[in-house]
Amino acid sequence: MKKLLNKLIIGALAAISLTSCQRDLLSLNNDPKHPSVLPSATLLAMGQQQFFYSAFTGSVNFNNYRFFVQQWAEVTYTDETNYDLVTRNQPRNHWNRMYVNSLNNYETAKKNLPSEAVATEVERINRMATLEISQIAVWENLVDTYGNIPYSEALNAGDGSFAPKYDDAKAIYTSLLARITAVVATIDESKKGYDSGDLVYNGNMTKWKHLANSIKLRLGVNLASASTTVDATAKTAIETAIASGVIASNDEAYSLKFPGGTYSNPVYDDLVASNRDDFIPSELVINMMKGKNDPRMATWFTKVGGNYVGGVFGDKNPFASYSHMSSFFLAPTAPANLLSYEEILFMKAEAAARGYSVGGTAASFYDQAVTVSMTLNNVSSADAAAYLVAHPYDAANWKKSIGEEAYIAMFNKPFAAWLFSRRLDQPVFVNPKNSKTDGVPVRMPYSDQEYVLNKANVNAAATAIGGDKATTKLFWDKF
Repeated sequence: MKKLLNKLIIGALAAISLTSCQRDLLSLNNDPKHPSVLPSATLLAMGQQQFFYSAFTGSVNFNNYRFFVQQWAEVTYTDETNYDLVTRNQPRNHWNRMYVNSLNNYETAKKNLPSEAVATEVERINRMATLEISQIAVWENLVDTYGNIPYSEALNAGDGSFAPKYDDAKAIYTSLLARITAVVATIDESKKGYDSGDLVYNGNMTKWKHLANSIKLRLGVNLASASTTVDATAKTAIETAIASGVIASNDEAYSLKFPGGTYSNPVYDDLVASNRDDFIPSELVINMMKGKNDPRMATWFTKVGGNYVGGVFGDKNPFASYSHMSSFFLAPTAPANLLSYEEILFMKAEAAARGYSVGGTAASFYDQAVTVSMTLNNVSSADAAAYLVAHPYDAANWKKSIGEEAYIAMFNKPFAAWLFSRRLDQPVFVNPKNSKTDGVPVRMPYSDQEYVLNKANVNAAATAIGGDKATTKLFWDKF
């Protein structure tokens, strides 16, 4: 895989370079060694690498997910844990990487695919489905990060649309649900998609179908949280997604294993390759897990003086005085997981608790989710069973019960943790005393560049959502 990823991305860079030294100026328009149109497989690989890296990283220059959920504390610099989203321009950086490095690559691949040679038209259809689902995953990230965003006009720069309108977030949800239903219907699971370029599922269309339905489930559960009663749209999304097939094992998780070297796992880059001791687990995570006597701590964290000690969120924390992330997270080839099997099980538990039909009870899916998380984090079945006896599902306080366990299980899955914490309001976050916002962020403010390049539309969007603030709740984050 390392050679494949290196070749695909190096080839992409070569394809857009100008290296001709020929005397005949007309020959500059026809370089036989470098394609003028990038293969869709190369664009797919580029989009995947950029999306996974940018959405998973804890780098203060990319996004703030790990700090929005207060799972990491800082050692020397505390801007991010005090929600300073201006100094390093995280809203701008994440916005640009999602639109330019991911969505645009997938969109270009869609345009290039029809003219490419394929063995069968079924293969072409499966490849188009792969690109469509990949794009939908990015759209879901954007709409659940910012709210109203450029969507219907966002990728029309080739038609001269350089100031796209912002679409209503709920309308985008409706569109994404329809697109998922449509694309799943086109998939032929008996045939492959991409032979190369698909760094996640290697052309396995059953896994792509299950991913699409899993995104549909996540959209449906988010919609369900917008109402105190069973919502018809959420019900259809949740129940049809599960009936069609969602991620059913860790092998089907939407996870990219990095090859190492130039393309290493972002947490390795943040905590090892940077040669900086900037981040430690927070006291919120450590104290919650200590209070539950959680056996996953032994896998995840180091001890200080025989104890697990979390850093104070928002303050400086001398590195040697606190627990650190263990080697379990630090391999350069470790996977970045953006939609996991544990998340699916916790969402099923949540949907059941909200009154939806998901093929089991909230308690049964809660037990499965906790057990799977324990197993994947080197905890014995006996210890996992004992943990569930000590911390059973509490139907009378289901938001706290599911919310806390999902928060722990999603420790190294920050975007998923942010979704659960916003839907369930658990755990309860405390805004740091030196915070730059008037509350713990529940959305990312818009890119500052939008106020220069697309001022009228971003101002209209800000007004529509109730103000471009980090504390403005998204339409589904009301109860």
